[in-house]
Amino acid sequence: MIIDVHTHINNYHEDRVVSLEECLNQLTDTMAENKVDYSLVLTSYKVNEHRPSTKQVVEAISGRNNLGVVAGISYLNYNHRDLYEISDFLEQGLIKGLKLYPGYEPFYPNDNRLKVVYDMAVEYDVPVMFHSGDTYSPTGRVKYSHPLHIDDVAVDNPEMKIVICHVGNPWIKDCMEVVYKNKHVHADFSGLVLGNFSDKFERYMKKELEEMITYAGDPKYLLYGTDWPISNMSSYLNFIKQLDLPEDKKELILWKNAAELFKIDVTKL
Repeated sequence: MIIDVHTHINNYHEDRVVSLEECLNQLTDTMAENKVDYSLVLTSYKVNEHRPSTKQVVEAISGRNNLGVVAGISYLNYNHRDLYEISDFLEQGLIKGLKLYPGYEPFYPNDNRLKVVYDMAVEYDVPVMFHSGDTYSPTGRVKYSHPLHIDDVAVDNPEMKIVICHVGNPWIKDCMEVVYKNKHVHADFSGLVLGNFSDKFERYMKKELEEMITYAGDPKYLLYGTDWPISNMSSYLNFIKQLDLPEDKKELILWKNAAELFKIDVTKL
């Protein structure tokens, strides 16, 4: 079984508007081609013609049992109406987690403005995912997205489940320490490449992840994610095959950790 915890349906190139239904069909077709059983769709911190709202995505995936939604929240622009809508979706079990985008927006994750978001995540027992590391956009400010900032959040919110996205790349060793120190912190290794892995970069990242697992121990904290459509699903699956790990550890990474963390009922897949 394979669960991809990190996909998007944004029109990143923004040269034309593709319908939400078309984007979802492309995602599920790609999943089928690569034998991916379930994917989480992460909505954006902004809403426009290229980036659908959480409400639009929740409604669009209705009836698609192999997709779930993680709600993107804008630090700069969220209001009480947004939080009320998200809490309502959480109450109904329509979203699986929350996502914040430090680096794309200029804030540190321990900002007091986010306390209400973190309290909501604890109340409904869902993970909060954080963009971490390099930004796809050159206008991002990476001082805000360093994985060490997540340590403050983890210490101040010991009951909150946390996911550091992209293993904080290029600060993977710092991410390694944060997940090792804080047992409620996880990491996904999505978005490490644009498109396909090159042989050279694949060897480099293989070494980095294997070192992380050696340091941080049994990979109960590590999650499989791709960042599709930025990254290629088949290339990512080939990458995980190269990891020097026993099959039971790969199963933890490929689906078991995600199913437990995001409460995905795999019997329905």
